[in-house]
Amino acid sequence: MKSDLTHRGPPSARTGRPRNAAATREAVLRSAVEAFTRSGYDGAGVREIAEGAGVSAMMVNRYFGSKENLFAEVVDTSFTPRTVVPDDLTRLSHGIARALVHRTGPGADELSPFLLTLRSVSNPRSAELARQGIERHVERHLAELLGGERARERSALALSVILGVWLMRSIIGDTALLEADLDGLARHLDGMLAGLLTSP
Repeated sequence: MKSDLTHRGPPSARTGRPRNAAATREAVLRSAVEAFTRSGYDGAGVREIAEGAGVSAMMVNRYFGSKENLFAEVVDTSFTPRTVVPDDLTRLSHGIARALVHRTGPGADELSPFLLTLRSVSNPRSAELARQGIERHVERHLAELLGGERARERSALALSVILGVWLMRSIIGDTALLEADLDGLARHLDGMLAGLLTSP
């Protein structure tokens, strides 16, 4: 009698169930977000991303076409959520300041979009893709909230402050900023951002 293990093949082949394309694509994207955030564009490989998603490298290319295309989607996925800039215009600078202080303290969750950017800027193409993502998802959103004269310029300046504070507190670990009274730090940031976000 033949063993029931003969020619069994993968589960999908045995059962005849089709591969869930949407779930597979989502698994690859999640794995890519983790890999690119951890290692940057040059440090993360397609094979590593595929293994993290439980698929082959060929499957990654089938769904995304290339590593560059995959990174572009990772950027869009990472920058779409509102992590620091709220939708409430009435207390915009206050909301940003409070969120930034909370999200950059010791033990807080990493701001993955910024970390993704920081670890990928050494490659000119991935840096360009990250810039496009920031402008498309964060800078434009903030500029639309602000309106008025030179809104995009004011938005970009505010994002420069946000990124600088994140870098100094979360990555460099500046002692003065880490040991500062959180309410006082938020008030200082609120004042700085209010000046930038107010239409001249």
